[in-house]
Amino acid sequence: MKFEKVLDSEIQDNYNNNIKLSYVSKESGAYVFKNKFISSSISLSPSTNFVLNKALYGTPIFKFGNNGDKLILVSGVHGNELSSQVASLFLFEHLLNLDFDGVIYLIPFAAPLATMNNSRRYNSKDLNRSAFIEGSITNEIIKIAENLKVDAVADFHTTALNSNPGRESIFCSENPTKESLTIANHINNDVGSVVINFDKAGFPYKGAIEDESNLKGIPSITCEVLSPFGSIKKGSIERSYLQMKSFLSYFNI
Repeated sequence: MKFEKVLDSEIQDNYNNNIKLSYVSKESGAYVFKNKFISSSISLSPSTNFVLNKALYGTPIFKFGNNGDKLILVSGVHGNELSSQVASLFLFEHLLNLDFDGVIYLIPFAAPLATMNNSRRYNSKDLNRSAFIEGSITNEIIKIAENLKVDAVADFHTTALNSNPGRESIFCSENPTKESLTIANHINNDVGSVVINFDKAGFPYKGAIEDESNLKGIPSITCEVLSPFGSIKKGSIERSYLQMKSFLSYFNI
């Protein structure tokens, strides 16, 4: 994967502009701002305009930093789980202004077209059950994680009442990658999200980024905050953002 340096003129000059850009997919692009729940939850700024513009052309992946632990943060695997995607925009701006040791790969919108349409599925596929399927966006993310030799992956979602898990939580597993549980416990201790631990990755669910990453030996978690599907509950963006920052703090970022 080739990352291109972002031109200073594309983002406000007073940012610490140590950022590069590539794409997971060039077929998934859309104007995310058309989703009324997202547009009503963000303030357009040079940074949010920049990210929204790049999502027109596919699934963008942004690289921050050069040396240290390599981490991938993903949101929008389900297009209608909106709070975490808005939180990723907050995190994007935070990282623009942050000096840190580490390399962060941020994917704010895994499938911009699904997000624009407020759809759980992308091209009729549940991307959260497709990470083992060749050619799917989530499978491409797994390949990127392997090729970049990343140290950990975090996938951010929302969950509705009376769904699975139906509460703010962190999915993880002990086998074959025990650090998945260690990271989840750190976030639990830090922000209070409940840990849901499985003995082995891939059971009882298959095809999530978290499971497929852990099965390949890359510590991974899935973070959930409570919000109705296709909408944004008050406070849920902030809770997702806290989970993201807690994940980074585990790696001293």
